[in-house]
Amino acid sequence: MKATKSNSAKGGKLIVWIAAGAVVLAACALFLSVGRAFYDRRVPNFKGVLDLYVYPGETVADVQARILESPQLRRKGSIRRCLAGTGEIRPGHYRVDGTCSSMYVARMLRAGWQTPVSLTLSGTIRNREALARKIGSQMLADSASVMAFLSVEDSVKACGVTSARQLFSFIIPDTYEIVWTATPGEILRRLVAERNAWWNKERRAAAAKQGLSPLEVSALASIVAGESQYVPEQPKIAGVYLNRLRKGMKLQADPTVAYCFNYEVKRILHSHLEVDSPYNTYKYAGLPPGPIQCPPKSCLEAVLHPDNHSYLYFCADPSFNGSHRFASSYEDHLANGRAYREALSKRK
Repeated sequence: MKATKSNSAKGGKLIVWIAAGAVVLAACALFLSVGRAFYDRRVPNFKGVLDLYVYPGETVADVQARILESPQLRRKGSIRRCLAGTGEIRPGHYRVDGTCSSMYVARMLRAGWQTPVSLTLSGTIRNREALARKIGSQMLADSASVMAFLSVEDSVKACGVTSARQLFSFIIPDTYEIVWTATPGEILRRLVAERNAWWNKERRAAAAKQGLSPLEVSALASIVAGESQYVPEQPKIAGVYLNRLRKGMKLQADPTVAYCFNYEVKRILHSHLEVDSPYNTYKYAGLPPGPIQCPPKSCLEAVLHPDNHSYLYFCADPSFNGSHRFASSYEDHLANGRAYREALSKRK
């Protein structure tokens, strides 16, 4: 009888110990689960900056593989757990930094919380092909799709451009923050909006003071850009062309002739001056029907605020330093031209 009671007591204690152990294990599992959840949601899991580009058609597994290979990741298990239940992710550019937890990254990819990229339009942009290449090299949209869009008159007009000829009047070289997945139409609409904002009340008044519209300012600024990249001299060159316009003289600007030949001629010859094109300012008076390249801000400002002088001519300086010699009379201009040609012949 006593043995039976003793065995029963031992069995009861064993059950209690098993139950207690189960409770402890459950508590540990719960603690671990809560700890992992807290870690995944709150604790940064990256060091430095990781730029993720997610392309259309890519899966969670594709993106996870790139993240796991990145040196910026601290702990792989955390990102695996969070991405496992992410489901569909959205294309885009995502910047992950040292403040991001694994769960935040998963939510970012699922919701499409993109980090804008810097679209830089700089240098000389003389035609739509060059513009398409610059955009296509920095955005998801490739140069072919951008070029196809820019080639359709109705497409560019729908974005606020008055006509295809005036495209470069509505684009100002600069750096723009924009989402990487923007379509060609969205990109152009953004550029047009920024250009319209640049043309504020004060600048429109400055254009009117010169007797020009914003479109005409852009056309003349593009010629100034074609003549010189030396910014301090651009207001003086703008003044020359404005003086010629006011006197009814043809502009006779070599860059407009180069534009007629798609900039494929290395040196403008007398035969080139006869090309029948409304852009040929040797043949037709006044401004060309549109810009011959994207005019930079410095050239736009040069036309809005030109130097006040009586010069009507200029030619390259014989020192070959990128500057020019200016003249008010044709005789002085011819003398400057001879000096340049003599210096050029000595260099050959």
